[in-house]
Amino acid sequence: MKIGFVSLGCPKNLVDSEVMLGLVERAGHEVTERAEGADVIVVNTCAFIDKAKEESVDTILDVARHKRDGACRRLVVTGCLAERYRDELRKHMPEIDAVLGTDEIPDIVGALDGSARATGVPMQLLRDPVEAAAEPAQPRQLKYLYDADTPRRRTTASHLAYVKVAEGCDYACAFCIIPTLRGGYRSRPADSIVAEARAMAARGVKELILISQDTTMYGLDRDERGALPRLLHALNGVDGLEWIRLLYLYPTTITGDTIDAIADCDKVCNYIDLPLQHSSAAILRQMGRPGTRASYERLLESFRHRISEITLRTTFIVGFPGETDADFAELCDFVEHAQFDHVGVFTYSHEEGTRAFALEDDVPADTKTARRRDLMLRQQKIASRRQAERVGQRVRVLIEGHSAEHPLVVRGRWAGQAPEIDPITYLTECDPSGFAPGQLVDTEIVGSHDYDLLVRPLP
Repeated sequence: MKIGFVSLGCPKNLVDSEVMLGLVERAGHEVTERAEGADVIVVNTCAFIDKAKEESVDTILDVARHKRDGACRRLVVTGCLAERYRDELRKHMPEIDAVLGTDEIPDIVGALDGSARATGVPMQLLRDPVEAAAEPAQPRQLKYLYDADTPRRRTTASHLAYVKVAEGCDYACAFCIIPTLRGGYRSRPADSIVAEARAMAARGVKELILISQDTTMYGLDRDERGALPRLLHALNGVDGLEWIRLLYLYPTTITGDTIDAIADCDKVCNYIDLPLQHSSAAILRQMGRPGTRASYERLLESFRHRISEITLRTTFIVGFPGETDADFAELCDFVEHAQFDHVGVFTYSHEEGTRAFALEDDVPADTKTARRRDLMLRQQKIASRRQAERVGQRVRVLIEGHSAEHPLVVRGRWAGQAPEIDPITYLTECDPSGFAPGQLVDTEIVGSHDYDLLVRPLP
């Protein structure tokens, strides 16, 4: 059969989609990018916050039209929305033929023709979410975790690949549903990750991005102290890889050995992605986040002291229940003091099934939006200044492709920019035909524009 896939959400969900694609192809099916030409359409969903759920539902409804029009025979829904609202999806969307949760990825082939059914236990929508949310969040007992031998069809650019080092989460952050959707934290063996990296490099991958819910917790669930530094040193020796990037580093599980490994391994990007979520002591306690502003500032200082030319990225949530004007002012002051290179700001989403759902969502929507806008404007000035300070520096740029806006400009990224989430570097003063995606080019920074950089190739 011809199988169409739609993947929504984060890179971790993208890896799940790529694994399902690999299983589908191994079973002899053909993957098509044209939904109207597919016999079966699979929608791999996200359900982290309201906007993600809305996008997932809208996509399912859009695909369902193809089925009603007779363009496809079956509709399969997978991923976090399927895990979270399995029964509700079946009840309200009869067009759906199969629903697979996050632990049922291996069942995808059987779901295509109905020969196999999901085996996981459905997660019911909470009948009394306020009462249930008052109980401490407990990670679900999910077990699935792919390995180096699992078939996988990558959908990213040929020079880029995401690799999950672990699945699930053991934290109980008040705003987060992930432990319920993904289960407890479980690390992959290092030899499996290294074997996958070697296979990726052999197929032309230049940038390997390590992901999980908390990448710095890698190995701790297996009582393997120092596992992440050892993994980084092993990956640093993989021929063909040029950049190794870490995403989703938790501030309280970063060790000095990990910082040293980032500094010492020449292929590991000097790039720290550190989701802090807030800096007010009162809000951090409400969120269930360990750490304080003081401990965060000490950590940032240790990064800057040990790792040369470090790039720091973080994310914050504004409008969490109980956030006062004073709490927000504290966050703004922290951002001004910390001088991050990249910052993402989200407005709080009141989600059933989380501990925070028991709290009153007392920050008005327009206040949340205004606070987000205020914080982003402050960060824009910081980022613009930091980018301007880089003019004259020499950096290696990974070519992504030609710019859609200008035929004589080439798009790329330097090591301080992660794909999709960070700004872009533009290569000017060059013949675009001389550059190909995946090529690494030595350049000089000649200008900046807010978040983006302008560079010229060096002879």
